[in-house]
Amino acid sequence: MSTNTELLTQLWSSLPVPAVLLDAEERIADMNPAAEGFMNNSAKWLVGQPIWDRLAVDAPLEESLARAREHGTPLFVNDVDVGTGNRPPLVCNLQLAPVQNYPGWFIMLISPRELAGRMTQSHSVKSAAKSAIGMAEMLAHEIKNPLAGITGAAQLLSMNLSKDDLELTDLIVAETRRIVKLLEQVEQFGNLSAPEKKPVNLHDVLDRARRSTQLGVGAHMKFIEDYDPSLPLAHGDPDQLLQVVLNLLKNAAEAADPKEGGTIRLHTFFEHSFRMRRPDGSTQKLPLQIEVIDDGPGLPEDIKGDVFDPFVSGRENGTGLGLALVSKIISDHDGWISVDSVPGRTVFRISLPRAPREIEENR
Repeated sequence: MSTNTELLTQLWSSLPVPAVLLDAEERIADMNPAAEGFMNNSAKWLVGQPIWDRLAVDAPLEESLARAREHGTPLFVNDVDVGTGNRPPLVCNLQLAPVQNYPGWFIMLISPRELAGRMTQSHSVKSAAKSAIGMAEMLAHEIKNPLAGITGAAQLLSMNLSKDDLELTDLIVAETRRIVKLLEQVEQFGNLSAPEKKPVNLHDVLDRARRSTQLGVGAHMKFIEDYDPSLPLAHGDPDQLLQVVLNLLKNAAEAADPKEGGTIRLHTFFEHSFRMRRPDGSTQKLPLQIEVIDDGPGLPEDIKGDVFDPFVSGRENGTGLGLALVSKIISDHDGWISVDSVPGRTVFRISLPRAPREIEENR
């Protein structure tokens, strides 16, 4: 009997989607780790509370759920906004099934459609980026050589031109240098070395990135540090992770009003239930969470789902390589990155593995 109970407990904990057990009074009787992560709270705290006080569903469920309870039938609700009060709502599918021998009790499965799509995207972005960047890399070197010749010729011409004509040669030089800079970013993307992983204090990385941003592009921004002081060490390359955070802070600062500025909140927390399923079927624990939150205008609707793809940019003259590079680095760290964006609130969330305990202990 104890073996069966242990197996049921393991199955409950291993469910990859949030699952909540509801009693006949629609109170939370139990929830699995995935549901704790979805609701950003522990089962110990939430058990006994009315589910609809903790979960907001943008659909009339009362009558449908009452009929399902009366007849003992399952209830399926698709494509509804589900919110917890801690973040913007996610589009989800809800499945509620009656529990045998427990009249009025239901088990509810919450399947976030956006989350599943983004996780698929995070798995595929590396190969998509490799394909696009690989082709660009082959051309980069050959293009840079004639560009150097064009720049040199323009500079020679400028020595014998009038002031009015100098504007044209200056334009040629400026534009060729801009193209060279873009090609160098392409080469940087393709030549990024594998991370040299070691135990990393993520708060040190965030502080270095914040100070650098405040002295430059983010001088007009207000920064809020909301750190979990007990956050364990991550397993990663501190320089590459710094590059990731710097890029996210730069994007947030550039999206804000240049005169009025805005606020960037750096939030860290530990989410023990977060796991990523790999293409081979195995799972990876990613308990360390970093969120970069800004109150800017949000991502353009037409690119919101593709911001991690190479050459996709919402800014004029943007290269579209910054977030693709960020995604590649996080993927190389066996991590996951996602974004939720509505006007007034954009959240980039990074999930990373912690350093192996034996490495932490030997430091």
